[in-house]
Order: sequence, then structure tokens, then C-alpha cells
Amino acid sequence: MVTAITDGVKVSVETVYQPEYSNPANEHFMFAYRVEISNLSDYAVQLMRRQWLIFDSNSSKREVEGEGVVGLQPIIQPGETHVYVSGCNLKTDMGSMKGTYLMRRDIDGSEFDVDIPEFQLIAPYKLN
Repeated sequence: MVTAITDGVKVSVETVYQPEYSNPANEHFMFAYRVEISNLSDYAVQLMRRQWLIFDSNSSKREVEGEGVVGLQPIIQPGETHVYVSGCNLKTDMGSMKGTYLMRRDIDGSEFDVDIPEFQLIAPYKLN
């Protein structure tokens, strides 16, 4: 698991390779990732947007942007955690992701970026 804290918002990510949804012969490698977003600040925050940078080990790079996460723009109260699971496919058996969440403070409407720490996507057989 990797973790980063930005302006009182903690983001932790863990990943798992999904062989049952992968097809290496067709350059399709599926990974799931679980994200925990914890509000360590004194005010509620809302996750407005996400931006991901996705890297394959063949040097290709993709950018994915959009509103919220998995169809939600959660409001996270002080001391609470929002958890979600999503997935990513790669053309290689190794890669990485990183990004940012655009958050809004409920107290004054100000917006700020929260770092999503870079995490590795590696099929387990690559580690042997």
C-alpha cells in the first residue's frame, strides 16, 4: 500500500492483478485498485474531479479525467474515510498510475488538489 497526505487529506492505494479478466496473448492485463481517502482536517471536503496518469512498461502514457470517482462526488466529513474500488487495464504486465483529486472545502468553497501517490501495477509472476 502507498500513502500520501496533502492539506489534511490522506490517500492510500493498494492494487491486485486480476488474471481472470486478463488475456496476455492479446496484450490485455487487468488490475484492480482500492483507494481509501481519509479526511484528517477540521472541515468537510468534497471530491469533485479526478485526473489519472497511467503508464505502461512499453513507454505509453494515458491520461484519464472526469467528475468524481465511480460515479460519486463524495463529501468526506472530518475523521471519516471514503473507500472505493476501480480498475485499469494495461497492454503490458507492468505499469504504474498516479494522479490528483480536485477537492472542495465545504466551509468556504475553496478548491485544492490532493496528490494520489504513484503505485505500481505488476502481474505477480513478474516478481519471480
